[in-house]
Amino acid sequence: MPPLLNGTIALVTGASRGIGRATAVALAHTGAHIVAVARTVGALEELDDAARAAGGSATLVPLDMRDYAGLYRLATALNDRYQRLDILIGNAAVAGPRSPLDHIEPAVWDEVMAVNVTANWHLIRAMDPLLKRAKAGRAVFVTSGAAWHARAYAGPYSASKTALNVLGQTYAAETASTSMRVNLFNPGPTRTRMRAQVMPGEDPMTLPTAEDVAEKILDLCRPDFSETGKIYDFRAGKLLQFMPPG
Repeated sequence: MPPLLNGTIALVTGASRGIGRATAVALAHTGAHIVAVARTVGALEELDDAARAAGGSATLVPLDMRDYAGLYRLATALNDRYQRLDILIGNAAVAGPRSPLDHIEPAVWDEVMAVNVTANWHLIRAMDPLLKRAKAGRAVFVTSGAAWHARAYAGPYSASKTALNVLGQTYAAETASTSMRVNLFNPGPTRTRMRAQVMPGEDPMTLPTAEDVAEKILDLCRPDFSETGKIYDFRAGKLLQFMPPG
């Protein structure tokens, strides 16, 4: 795999921790240059150290995903420097509250949708020309089984991931005749801080690590990966054509 991704430019959102960080480091191992987007400067600096230790390099972009104008400024900077973007990993997300729908404050609902859905739409708008200039542009959006398993007290997160699935599949359909490939990735329960926050009674040692998950995300980034508009389910170990039944 390393020769296939060597020299590529890979943008990873939510890159400072969890699946985003693990994916960024895994991409660095392949020789990709990482454009790491996250809010926390200190965590980004730690990622930079890890990327260098992996033999790669990184550009650190401290940015809140709700700063949509910042995403367009980033696209302009990438165009000026590289004239293309090979890989986009839309990973950044917030879990939102564990609360009944009628108890959720509008501002909280808006935040979940802003980060999990609207930011990814802006990413598509901003990065699409750069992805199409790459020889084999690849976009992967990290989704969740919550999108098709609606459970009590997780309404904003479930709704946002369902919307993300439709967004990603629509983008795949609109780029099907190009060299781009757009897919979604469902990691399932993973040993991350976010998972621990929403499932505090769960034993994290029973879950796969973010590093395990990241290795599979890389498969969807390969220039020889030909599928598009699919959802890769990590637990099932296969691509799904449509959302599975509940």
